[in-house]
Amino acid sequence: MQHIHYYLGFNLTPGIGPMRLNRLIDYFGSIDEAWKASASDLRSSGLDRKSCEALLATRTQIDLEAEVERATQLGVDLICIEDTQYPPLLRQIAQPPPLLYVRGNFDVLDEGALAVVGTRSPTSYGKEATRRVVYDLATVGMTIVSGLALGIDSIAHKVALEAKGRTLAVLGSGVDVPYPERNTRLAQEIIENGALISEYPLGTKPVPANFPPRNRLISGLSLGTLVVEAGVRSGALITVTFALEQGRDVFAIPGSIFSRTSSGPHRLLRDGAGLVTSAQDVLEAVNWSTVTLQHEAKKSLPEDPTEVLLLELIEYEPRHIDELSRVSNLSVATISATLAMLELKGLIRQAGAMHYMLVREDRAAYNIDGVRL
Repeated sequence: MQHIHYYLGFNLTPGIGPMRLNRLIDYFGSIDEAWKASASDLRSSGLDRKSCEALLATRTQIDLEAEVERATQLGVDLICIEDTQYPPLLRQIAQPPPLLYVRGNFDVLDEGALAVVGTRSPTSYGKEATRRVVYDLATVGMTIVSGLALGIDSIAHKVALEAKGRTLAVLGSGVDVPYPERNTRLAQEIIENGALISEYPLGTKPVPANFPPRNRLISGLSLGTLVVEAGVRSGALITVTFALEQGRDVFAIPGSIFSRTSSGPHRLLRDGAGLVTSAQDVLEAVNWSTVTLQHEAKKSLPEDPTEVLLLELIEYEPRHIDELSRVSNLSVATISATLAMLELKGLIRQAGAMHYMLVREDRAAYNIDGVRL
């Protein structure tokens, strides 16, 4: 589609961001006409001299066809705001990026996403809290969004992948320059189970000035933002500021009153952020509705009443085998044998010693409202 070329051209032009591009499109009526406008018409539209000169230079110096081909060769999709693939939640924010560079893919379930952010130096408590909440959210189909940074970001991405879930990483660099370098392998895993996303052109280095603007995309792609551990001056709180401006929910996990890394979440909680001690707190707050596995799984089960009964009792929260025995009136030996069969069929998994929970393999077959597609 030719308009992708023009969006790419404007994105490669210094000094023309989302606000200026919107004004040009409004003035000329389309991205095509804005790109083809003469110098005098550009000046009449209100574009300043420096930006006008930069645009004219881009037209003559950059081969847009070659740039599009370059992206294709790198496995990068170019998605402009006019495209149906553009994330609906992101389109709703102030000044959404006109063009996204995407390595991986978006999914309908990404419309039910949560941003998870925090310090680059989490405590053991922060690591475990992130693991517990993110794993349970990813297991029920919620996409986890973060920034690929060390610390809480990396943990959130890794745990979502461990739960066989989806995760999106928003970069402050080009999607072909994932940062930090030590997360290169993690970035590749995310591409295979979600996407790397950036508004910055290919080859863009991760300079400090790029990160605050990218935080608006982390919150913009999400129903809400969860802060695990962060100081009061942490960059994670920049994401919170954007989330509030975008009308999105803000959540925080409490920590020790003696921990400096919990000072940020505690301030957020004092100011009205949602208190999170489990995944259920988030799911209830965002009115998450999802189809549980039981109904679909029973269709594929043999006519074994014990398997059907246990599948009805096992949930997304881990349940101990003793508890299952008590509520089912079955012996531990019978339950143990049946659980082994269900685990082999990929319907449940162990979540610790003698604890079992549901596994959801067919996540892409449901939309955000839990409706079978």
